[in-house]
Amino acid sequence: MGKNDENVLVVPRALFDQLGAFQGLNKDPKPYLDRFLDREQNLFLARSKAEDDPSYKQLIPYAVFVHDGKILHYVRGGSSGEKRLVAKGSIGIGGHVNDTDEGFSSIDADTYHNAVRREISEELKIEGAWTERIVALINDDSTEVGSVHLGVVHLITLETNEVAAGETAIDQLLFLSPEEIKARSDSLETWSRIIIAAWDDLRAV
Repeated sequence: MGKNDENVLVVPRALFDQLGAFQGLNKDPKPYLDRFLDREQNLFLARSKAEDDPSYKQLIPYAVFVHDGKILHYVRGGSSGEKRLVAKGSIGIGGHVNDTDEGFSSIDADTYHNAVRREISEELKIEGAWTERIVALINDDSTEVGSVHLGVVHLITLETNEVAAGETAIDQLLFLSPEEIKARSDSLETWSRIIIAAWDDLRAV
């Protein structure tokens, strides 16, 4: 099955609006995720349909990795599944949640978290332990990509800085200070730019 033929996890845009649509970051994700990860509220759609249907939001785990105050930064390579983001700088690792994660028509919170952990293990080779917490949701309806996606920001704290790319879509991995990343804002993809602008607040969540 090709990338555009896969089935991806979505929630109705109407549910997002009902819970309180927002632009940018929302640092109170629990009320949203409690509903989004209810089996009665989410479903899988063919990615080719979901990418062009703004009546649904694709739920995208977006993991930011931190070690000793520095943030993992990379450049999206040419094999990235999202062609509109190729060559952009990013501090977020993640992707769509697919129906292969369970094989049912919808998922619950446990299955979502299992999918996130598997995605991380596929995209990065991490030495040492790590801890994870969800700190925000991110939404940007101002772009073509953002209008059909909703990001779940996972903050991953690493025990060591020994990290290597597990996929060719991840290029030029390095740890940078928040100030160094802010200096690169013009080259960052939109979600990364929104996160780094609010970095001090996010770390305190």
